[in-house]
This record gives sequence, structure tokens and C-alpha cells, in this order.
Amino acid sequence: MSKKLIDHINNPTDLRKLDVSQLPQLAKELRDFIIDIVSVKEGHLGASLGVVELTIALHYVFDTPNDLLVWDVGHQAYGHKILTERRTKFDTNRQLGGISGFPKRSESVYDTFGVGHSSTSISAALGMAIASQLKGENKHHIAVIGDASIASGMAFEGLNHAGVTDADLLIILNDNAIGIDPSVGALKNYLTAVKEGKNPKQNNMIKSLNIDYSGPIDGHDLEGLIKELERLKKVKGPKFLHIVTTKGKGLQQAEDDQVKYHAPGKFDATTGEIHKKSEEHLPPKFQDVFGLTLVELAKNNPKIIGITPAMPSGSSMKFMMEAFPKRAFDVGIAEQHAVTLSAGMATQGMVVFCNIYSTFLQRAYDQVIHDVALQNLPVIFCLDRAGLVGEDGATHHGVFDLAYLRCIPNMIIYAPKDELELQNILYTASLGLKHPIAIRYPRGRGFIKDSKFQISDFRFEKTEIGKAIKLKKGKKIAVLSTGTIANNVTLALSELENPDEIAHYHFGFVKPLDEKKLHKICDKFATIITVEDGVTTGGFGSAVLEFSAKNDYVNEIFLCGVPDYFIEHGTVDELQQFCNIDVDGLKSLFSGLLEEKEEEED
Repeated sequence: MSKKLIDHINNPTDLRKLDVSQLPQLAKELRDFIIDIVSVKEGHLGASLGVVELTIALHYVFDTPNDLLVWDVGHQAYGHKILTERRTKFDTNRQLGGISGFPKRSESVYDTFGVGHSSTSISAALGMAIASQLKGENKHHIAVIGDASIASGMAFEGLNHAGVTDADLLIILNDNAIGIDPSVGALKNYLTAVKEGKNPKQNNMIKSLNIDYSGPIDGHDLEGLIKELERLKKVKGPKFLHIVTTKGKGLQQAEDDQVKYHAPGKFDATTGEIHKKSEEHLPPKFQDVFGLTLVELAKNNPKIIGITPAMPSGSSMKFMMEAFPKRAFDVGIAEQHAVTLSAGMATQGMVVFCNIYSTFLQRAYDQVIHDVALQNLPVIFCLDRAGLVGEDGATHHGVFDLAYLRCIPNMIIYAPKDELELQNILYTASLGLKHPIAIRYPRGRGFIKDSKFQISDFRFEKTEIGKAIKLKKGKKIAVLSTGTIANNVTLALSELENPDEIAHYHFGFVKPLDEKKLHKICDKFATIITVEDGVTTGGFGSAVLEFSAKNDYVNEIFLCGVPDYFIEHGTVDELQQFCNIDVDGLKSLFSGLLEEKEEEED
């Protein structure tokens, strides 16, 4: 029989059978288990290592799943998943058909709320607590939120409401001074002062909101955590426990380099050393093309400003922050603020590049409409991680931007097909536009090998706004693509037996559409195929259909893209294949339509 405690823990009921004295051993085994799996399968590492003791203590003290536990974001929920009936399938984490990398209600009764974007836990747990009151249920409700996430406006909204209720809500602040990148802002400074004992007790902002405050306490002291949680179970009304943890706890490299080990890729489980991948002769990453191009543009234009909400490393805004620290801002997890801050700067003639992941711009939709587009302010939105992003799954796919931005008046929308086009549109936008623009580009590397494209070789060309480009001539069918999915189309066409039958057009501009080109295409080709790496409902293909209907064309138009449901996690290649926008899927579609054409002619 196995001597490892973890091998006999299938659920929290098993956990509660252990003596408190055994829990430190379980904590070590849980850390080792996470490290062993993530080192091979990849995923989010540091955040989960940092809350191992907290995870064990919560499930030991509270009657989960009857008591409701909500994790914020979910990066730190690996230990939670392992202890809640998913240990034996944790090696499928983030893989196609496997368990999700984030808490997900449809996956487990222990996942009380689906999370992937930050700062939702307090509002969700408060909603659960008020509902329990109304139903006469005796339950505890716990929200675990990080110091970076609690700085978001939504978290403050939840705190503001919680303080005027008598809901049974426990908010646990996991304070490790870092999100993905180090935490920023005045709240971070306040929390640091609290931890260092420099903040007077009468100046406690949580108590000022009528919420019972305790802490800060050591988040790695299991006995102390359990004792405090048992005490708080008996305290009525909203409560706030401030714990101090170390992200990456238990793996020295992850403690020393918390940014890199947030999601380190494959690494040696024993030494912690990350397996190096050769980057020689590889195309640059799109995020680096953005970041380094922005620095180059900023050298010659003192009005250029860079803004990102807590993604300086992921977006490569870090290059601008290093080169021009007074002109580049990480505003924390505050997308709404980032957009309106950009708008404010734009009113004063600044050239503002607001870099936000596509999926996170959704959180600032009203600000895009009300504060930017309605006032026609030329903010330059750079939407990183557009399209299918892979293993992070449904919460992170940037597939809705074309649809949700296309309906907004005054917006220009551009999707470059490669890194050179990205450079040139950034240059063009920096020269000054009459409208706001959204530039969307994917996660990962570009397509131009370094022998043809050097990221340091800045020879900019101005991009003509609203102009589509013919990439390939054809006789019978026209394929219209937008963005980097054009590269899949090009490869698929090159593998056809009779590629001369199909023309290919690149519509970088989804708005404004090149209507002059569209008229020519609709007049010449009876069959048109649109291809995009976003949702077909309301996206680029919909725009072509609208144009066709408006102008009384009767062309046969096929829309290829992401279907009308949420796409789960898997590699980008797997997910493109699922959506039939991979090279083989497109090749099959093109071949089938050509065969139909030939049969009609016969």
C-alpha cells in the first residue's frame, strides 16, 4: 500500500480524516505532484504552488462542496482540482478533451463558479451568500482573491456592497505582491505597509468598509491558517482575512523568478531548470514586433504613449517601459481605466497605444463605445492574443473582437496577415488617424523567417486605410480572408491540384471594407468563401454577406470561422482543425467546391 498521503485523498472528505499533524506532509506531496505534472504537461505553476497550504486548510476546515469556495482567476486552483476528485486525470489538464486549466462549473460540483478573468470572486461569492440567506440555508461562502486582482474596479464594487450586508462571506486576500507581473499602484503600496506593520490599525481601509478584518498572517503556516479559519467560521457577517504567501513556494527557481515561472512551459521537475527551445531562425513573436516597433516609433515622436492593464511582459509593453518609463504605463488589472485613461490622453493630442488582450478588452466594452468611439478619439487599440489562443480555452480565446467592434461607429478594424503588415499599420497609426483603430494579431510567432525579416530593420511603409489586396489570381472561386489565417489559406491553395481556379484576397481592413474591391469580386465570382479566426456570427464573413445583400448580389457565399458556441481548450492546431480552418480543412473545402463546379459545367 502506498505510503504517500496524496494517493489516498480523492476528495475533501478523505482529507478531513487526516490529523492536523499530517497536513504538512500532504502539502509537500501536493507541491511535488503539481511540479511533476506541470513540468511535463505545462500550465500555470507559480500561483498554485503559492496556495498549497491555503487550499488544504480551506477544504479541511470548510464543508466543501456544501460550503461554497470561489477562486479568483483560477491560476491558483490546481491544488484544489487535485484534492477534489481530479487527481487521477490531472495529467489531462489543458489538453484537448481533458480537464480545464481553470475552475469550471460543468466539470465539478467543487467548482462553484467559472473563472478565467480576474476580480470576479467577491461579487460571485457575495451573490451566492445573499441567495443562501434568502433560501434559509446555513452555508459558508469563501472568495480567494489576489492582491493584483483586488485592485480592479469590480473587486472594489463587490467590497462596497458586501460592507452593507450581513452575508456570511469570507474574503481571503492572497497577498504575494504579484499577478503575472509584479503588482502596481497605490493599493499595492498600502498592502506592503500593512505587511510591514507601518500602517496604523485605525487606518484600515477594509474595516472602514464595515468588513471584519484579520491578519496579515503567514499563508504557509498550516496550523495557524486552520486555527484562524476555524475562528472566522464563528464570526457573523462579511469577513476579510489577509494572508501573505510566496508565489512559486517550494521550487526555488519559481520563487526567484516569479514572472517566468508563472507558466514556464516544460522544465526539469528536480532542478526546476526550464527546457530551452532553440529560437534560431524562427520568426519573431507578434508581441515583440509590437513592443519593439513601438519603441522605435516613440524615439521620433514624443507624443507616443503606451498603456497596458497588467500585461507588460505578455504584451511586450515592457520594452517601452524600459526605454521610456515616463511614457509607458502598467495600470494594473483595470481594463476600463486603461481605455478611458487612453481617451483622456488622446483629448490632449497624445498618440496613445492601448495594448490589451482581445479577450480582456471585452471587460471595457462600454468605455470603448462611450469614451473613445462616441467622441471619435484616435486611440490605437492593439489587441494581442486575437483568435484561438490554445490551452487556456474558452475564457481566453480572442474570437469575438471582430464581431463586437465592427458594430461600433467610427471604429477602424485591421488584422495584419504577418508581422511586416503589423509594423506598417503601427507606423501608419502613429502618423495620426481621424478615428480610433483596433489592430488585432495572434499569440505566438509570425511567418517571415529571420533571413527575410529582421525585427530591428525598421523600413516602414504607410498602409492605405480600407484597401484589400489580391494575393492570388483565380478563375472560378474567390477566397476572402482577414488576418493571419491568410497563411493557412495560402498553404491550402498551394496543395490543390488546380490552384489556378481559386483567387485569394486579403481583407486586412474589416472596417472600413474595401467595397470597390468587393463589387469587382461579386461581379466576377459566383462562389465566394470568407475565412477568419473569429466567430462567423457578426464577424468578417457577416460583413461580406451584408454587403452582398445590400447590393442585391446573389453570389453563393460560404463562411468559415469559429462556430456559434464556446470553443474549449487544446492546441491552436487542434482547435483550428475542430473549426475546419486548418490547412487540411480548408483544402478539403476548396477541393469539394471545385469538384461541384466541374460537375455543374459538365
